[in-house]
Amino acid sequence: MHALLNHTAVQAILVPFLLALLTAELLQRMRLSGLAIIAGFAVTVYLVSGFGIAPLNSTRKIIWLVLASGLVGISLNLLNWSLWRPIITLLAASAAVWVVNNVLQQHATATALQWGAGCALYAGWLAFWMDDLQDYPVRAASAGMALGLGTGIAIMMAGATLFGKFDLAVGAAAAAFLFIMFVSNSHLSCGRSFTLPLSLLAGMTGSLVVLTGKLPWYTLAVLALIPLAAKLPASDKSPVWIQATLLSAATLACALGAVYLSWRIYGWTAF
Repeated sequence: MHALLNHTAVQAILVPFLLALLTAELLQRMRLSGLAIIAGFAVTVYLVSGFGIAPLNSTRKIIWLVLASGLVGISLNLLNWSLWRPIITLLAASAAVWVVNNVLQQHATATALQWGAGCALYAGWLAFWMDDLQDYPVRAASAGMALGLGTGIAIMMAGATLFGKFDLAVGAAAAAFLFIMFVSNSHLSCGRSFTLPLSLLAGMTGSLVVLTGKLPWYTLAVLALIPLAAKLPASDKSPVWIQATLLSAATLACALGAVYLSWRIYGWTAF
């Protein structure tokens, strides 16, 4: 049993998928199904690293920022304000810089500013465009699944196993969310409690792994296309399973492109 629980597929895919499935279904009446993302992420954190605070390194910063973003997302769902989107974008960009700050300090000032700006741009981009999907659960779930799985596999190939498991967990949770809608042919409540943790995690882990020299920056450029792919024309009046199939195909194509770029360099050695 211990060996089974230590397997990546169990820790980062199967268990978060099942828990997210349960969470999304149980919280639907409260319109909090978006917290399935936090549930899937939290159980993987518990299995692979734990919830320590000190010392506050990059890994712990990522964990607590993602968990906090789920609570923030609930509050933002209740307070409708047109400026939340740019504010979320700036906060996500700032969070990414804070997470990679220790790495930036090892570089000359000019280099640190360039890399810091790149990390902020990537994290802010994902937060901005994923936030645009918050009212479209099928689109958000398709993008979240592809972003989580694509980022997770790509950075695991680069040797960042722990961060890869985190991303795979949210990708699996988004897949569970999408699966319920696919089977029931109905929509779940989504909102920022779903889109914000997803985009924040992918932005921070992707930036950190690129900055440490393990992943080429252009892999992130392909992953950045995923939220845009989820906006491709697909009639909201068509059956949910058709929407899910079309949008998943578009977003997963981008994810596979990023995985391919990482595979060309590292192969499957990390697996």
